[in-house]
Amino acid sequence: MNAQTELERARFHLIEPQIRPWDVLDLDILALLSRMHREDFVPSAHRALAFVDMQIPLGASTEEAARTGQSMLEPKVEARMLQDLALHPTDKVLEVGAGSGYMAALLASRAQRVISLELAPELVKMARDNLQRAGIRNAEVREADGAKGLAAEGPFDVIVLSGSVAEVPQALLAQLKVGGRLGAVVGHEPMMRATFIRRTGEAAWKTEQPWDTVAPRLAHFAEPSRFHF
Repeated sequence: MNAQTELERARFHLIEPQIRPWDVLDLDILALLSRMHREDFVPSAHRALAFVDMQIPLGASTEEAARTGQSMLEPKVEARMLQDLALHPTDKVLEVGAGSGYMAALLASRAQRVISLELAPELVKMARDNLQRAGIRNAEVREADGAKGLAAEGPFDVIVLSGSVAEVPQALLAQLKVGGRLGAVVGHEPMMRATFIRRTGEAAWKTEQPWDTVAPRLAHFAEPSRFHF
């Protein structure tokens, strides 16, 4: 069996027994996961983990990645988030937390334009290089504090937080178009919820939390006290 066949077999065993059972049933999404090679976005030191349904460290070490939150999310979480956001080809998307650029590549394959914000300069370079090699032309990575969003270029059809927050800032919700939606992982370990917020009016939002997961914290987002007196 040649190397290419081995890769395709590994990809199949990631998508079919691991991602699809997580209610990722959109055939276009599954086809995109086959086409957009995740291993091309994984640091070379961890390339063997590309087809394992786990978070992959993006920093110099696993310990550093755990401390800074610099990790790729599990493939099933990326896929389910992508599916549940229900992107349209005309959508303008803001992503907070570019990481390796993989989620930006998936989003760009479904939307018109993606702007991805990343704090860490080394990850900005990684994501840009990966997107360029993958031939993705409609995704741009900027070094910026995503906690503030990007009001100057909003409003957006979709905002994606590629990591977890204690709560979604109102400043980000204000950058959604009416009818726009935001996807994030919200809460505290060991229990976080995938949270989807749709802007239904100028000052109205509808929230759904359809599934549970855990994701690394995004930097610079507020951490309100969990204690109430």
